[in-house]
Amino acid sequence: MAIFLGDALEVVSKLESNSVQVIYLDPPFFSQKRHTLSSKEGKTYDFDDHWNSLSDYTNFMTDRIVECKRVLKDSGTIFLHCDTSAAHHLRLILDNVFGTENFRSEIIWHYKRWSNSKKGLLNAHQTIYFYSKTNKYKFNKIYTDYSATTNLDQITQKRTRKDNNKSGYLQDNDGNVVLDTQKNGVPLSDVWDIPYLNPKAKERTGYPTQKPIHLLKQIINISTDEGDTVLDPFCGSGTSMVAAKLMGREYIGVDISSDAIEITNRRLLHPIESNSELLKKGIDGYKNIDPTKLSLLNYFHAKPIYRNKGLDGFINDSINNKLMGIKIQNNDESIVESFDKFNRALSKKNISTGLLVQTHDDDLKFDFDDITSEKITLIKSPDFILQEVMNRKIY
Repeated sequence: MAIFLGDALEVVSKLESNSVQVIYLDPPFFSQKRHTLSSKEGKTYDFDDHWNSLSDYTNFMTDRIVECKRVLKDSGTIFLHCDTSAAHHLRLILDNVFGTENFRSEIIWHYKRWSNSKKGLLNAHQTIYFYSKTNKYKFNKIYTDYSATTNLDQITQKRTRKDNNKSGYLQDNDGNVVLDTQKNGVPLSDVWDIPYLNPKAKERTGYPTQKPIHLLKQIINISTDEGDTVLDPFCGSGTSMVAAKLMGREYIGVDISSDAIEITNRRLLHPIESNSELLKKGIDGYKNIDPTKLSLLNYFHAKPIYRNKGLDGFINDSINNKLMGIKIQNNDESIVESFDKFNRALSKKNISTGLLVQTHDDDLKFDFDDITSEKITLIKSPDFILQEVMNRKIY
């Protein structure tokens, strides 16, 4: 692990061939601007992105990308970060150096920014070109949550090709729908909704063009394993290096700015990652489950189901390799009504076990044993248990 002050070409040319697993570049963008920003402590950081000509810029980038390819392992990948200033030129350089056959993805980093200063469409994304050195590249598949518009209760049903060559649900000998045991979610797409660093973010250093750690962790996550080496020839404020350290990867950082190297070394001594409320909560207009119920589903590690009155979610029972249904009693339901709705939903979906969560007392009197079965287990919510204890005045 090392951080070098110097030109990327000079430093990378001294590295051993086939030694690096992944390279992330956030190079000059050919913005033809001087970028300036101040830290919370009032220190001003800047760098110049002016070029005499486009050919000067493309020659500069070509020389460094050629060296990057040399140091990559055959299983290695490169991620080049750019904006609209010269993206099409950088894409051609990558095609020429790595070959069009090794192009993997054009990742769109999408974020929300609010500004009225520009005439035309608001800039709300940047591009990350993803190439491999060979077709034997390392790639770790990761999954994201299903869209709230997805009927998860239908996705869990196995499908088959029928005699008429049309797709349908697989059924057992008794005519019951056969369920898949596990659903991992949706494979990560090439559009990443990751919030831009806000001015008050804990990880904010005041260095211009600083990227969020979460963005770099996602790149490192899909392209490396623990112990692999991450190279950043334009490390700037060191975000890629901090992400690599947090994830147990080796790292090599290079920058021509002494300020950048100073910030990077300081951050590596005391890594700080901001927690984004947007990333934790998400944005989805279809998620109409009230926060209390959603909190309970999270408590039971359940995946929510929307628009199903008898079923609120699924729990992956990894021990028995089955799906378990879960329903939380609504405020306007008696527990008997909840049980009946839940029981019908489980039968309709051919789910063998379920967890019914009671949230409040009923005016109706019932025998606890009357609303339990081999299929459904009844438990009380933590808040309901606490309320019962407090009503008995046991402190």
